Amino acid sequence: MKQTLENPRFRKLSQGECAGAPVLRSLWEKFDFSLLLMQAGIFKRSGAPSWMLCFMYIIGLISGCSSVVQMSELAGKDALLELMFKPYKLAQYTLSRFFTVPHAWLTFGKKRVARLQEERETALQEGDIINLDDTHSAHPYAKKLPFLCWLRDSSSKSYSWCMNLVVLQAVLRNGLEYPLFYRVWRKMSDEETGLTKFDLARQMLLMLRESVTCRLWVAMDRWYLCKDFFVFLQEHSFDWVTKAKRNTALHRKITVPGRRDRYVPVTARQLIQDTYKRLSTSSKKGIFAISVSDIYMKIPYLAEGRKGQLVTKQRFVPLAAVVAMRLKEDEESVDVKEDSPDEPATYKGAYLIISNRHDAPDKALEVYGKRWRIEVFFRAAKQELGFEKCHSTSEAHQHAHMELLFAAETLLAYALWQVNKEKTSDESHTHGEMVRGLFHTRCQVRTRNHKGLKRIYIDFDIEARRFASLISAYWPKNLSMTMWPVHSSIDSHNYRLIS
Repeated sequence: MKQTLENPRFRKLSQGECAGAPVLRSLWEKFDFSLLLMQAGIFKRSGAPSWMLCFMYIIGLISGCSSVVQMSELAGKDALLELMFKPYKLAQYTLSRFFTVPHAWLTFGKKRVARLQEERETALQEGDIINLDDTHSAHPYAKKLPFLCWLRDSSSKSYSWCMNLVVLQAVLRNGLEYPLFYRVWRKMSDEETGLTKFDLARQMLLMLRESVTCRLWVAMDRWYLCKDFFVFLQEHSFDWVTKAKRNTALHRKITVPGRRDRYVPVTARQLIQDTYKRLSTSSKKGIFAISVSDIYMKIPYLAEGRKGQLVTKQRFVPLAAVVAMRLKEDEESVDVKEDSPDEPATYKGAYLIISNRHDAPDKALEVYGKRWRIEVFFRAAKQELGFEKCHSTSEAHQHAHMELLFAAETLLAYALWQVNKEKTSDESHTHGEMVRGLFHTRCQVRTRNHKGLKRIYIDFDIEARRFASLISAYWPKNLSMTMWPVHSSIDSHNYRLIS
């Protein structure tokens, strides 16, 4: 007689993978992201509120979920998230329906940046840095989407269908870094006309000027070396710094007593060669640089012609020219094409850094050294936040994905800054260590009744001990999440942390 074996029965353990979710929620509320979503018109009429869906999406990004299916499964099986989102059920169709509907995500991003300027710790101040660069987001799942282009990735040295994003990042003098805005560049055919990367950069910088009025630096890759763009930056109180290209037209000022000053053309490579002997004899570790004086560039300006019409003329403008070697970005392998004029001017590993601040060449070099921070942000976003994992074929979902990823990185960057601001470089934690050790680490949740009150015990993984100060500072007073974050039925005195 045949007997059917029953499926094994396992005890359901109250375990979670997102122990840092309550801390993330406190940071979410600190910067009023729920209110900003509502002000941007991103809300639902019924069911789970929109801010809760967005907050769960951010948790999913940090947890490595590549789709809303995995995010809904995580919300349903994680013991801590079940307790936080109770009684709402974040099903897959709820998330899909919300994120595939077009919303004003760019407005939310604008309000996020404006909200950061209201806090003393996160506000941009005089002399802070704005990094400008673009990156690829591989998306080989829907080739007919209008924002996809067939482009070559310089890191992998291969072509792929991807989005090309132009990004701004803020680097403050206090050490805090967070992303600002992004725009998607669309490649046009020869018959079509569209916005260039310079146009997109101008849009974002003008949007930043609506909430920030102080003078700022703009550090950019050599691709953005354009005289018209330099004029735009200086007209809007931005100082700029970049790396010279092989075809950058420079002039050296020759002064002879009793004669008129002459401006002799000189190439960037020639300036590097003339200075390289002094660079190579230095035994100094790290970045070493030498400033070259009396270097000028022709910059266009509008003037009135003989007949009263506006004409474009050229004038010589002094530059800060710094020959430097052993830059941080030089540690990465670069595919250099010697015949390409857009490649950097180099000689035996030395490069030429140019800036409009001819009065502060040392500061210009320091600012350009921090341009590498945007490359670190791109790497962290792709490896730890699922930058390229949104497989949706909806353009609305792609914009939601990017804006919420920028919001997630803003919260993580602030938390990392709080953890590291009083530590030395040897004691500080990396972005990945914080994500794996706090925000995406295991915990066990237990509930008990004590004198008629419900107590909640959360046992962290031992990894979280390193972030005890952050947990103590930002653990929420209320654990459960209702229609609005300010209301809750569970008091902070009714649960205890055990790490």
